[in-house]
Amino acid sequence: MANAGTLNFKALKNCKRDDYLQLDDYFMAVAIVTAQRSKDPSTQVGAVIVNEGNRIVGVGYNGFPQNCSDDIFPWHKTTDVESDDPLQDKRLFVVHAEANAILNSNCKSLKNTRMYTTLFPCNECSKLILQTGISQVYYISDKYAEKPEFQASKIMLDAGGIVYKKYKPIMNEFTINIDQTQMNWKKNSCM
Repeated sequence: MANAGTLNFKALKNCKRDDYLQLDDYFMAVAIVTAQRSKDPSTQVGAVIVNEGNRIVGVGYNGFPQNCSDDIFPWHKTTDVESDDPLQDKRLFVVHAEANAILNSNCKSLKNTRMYTTLFPCNECSKLILQTGISQVYYISDKYAEKPEFQASKIMLDAGGIVYKKYKPIMNEFTINIDQTQMNWKKNSCM
């Protein structure tokens, strides 16, 4: 039951900003910023998992497993260095952003959560998405759509009833300036 004294309260002036970052844009922006943690020289991917209460419960980026030095393992594909040694291919060692977001999640269950990722998930990550109960996937790029791994991914996601959509931002651009001395807080016209 509400306190009786607050029922009659009305703000004298209500002029909140209308150009704030919407939740979906915020979650995708977190995925984009998270991708910047990846040391992969060719493809930086970030992923964020959000629960039904719009709380971030998992974040990940593509990189080597914990305790595996990124100074020792290869950051290239064998085709990039003309090597016949399959162990010179980063794909044998890198943990994808989506898998890391799932593994790094801070909740018991991911059932009915949403994933925001900068790159459409591969077949291996889609298996994890299906197994954990993530129900929706939003992505920015599908640059590998013609590759069998990504075609298989779509087949599995379709079969599992997972909704996946190319993300369409509400706010196309905003700037992050980390230098707090230069922070320009937006002022509303009513202030």
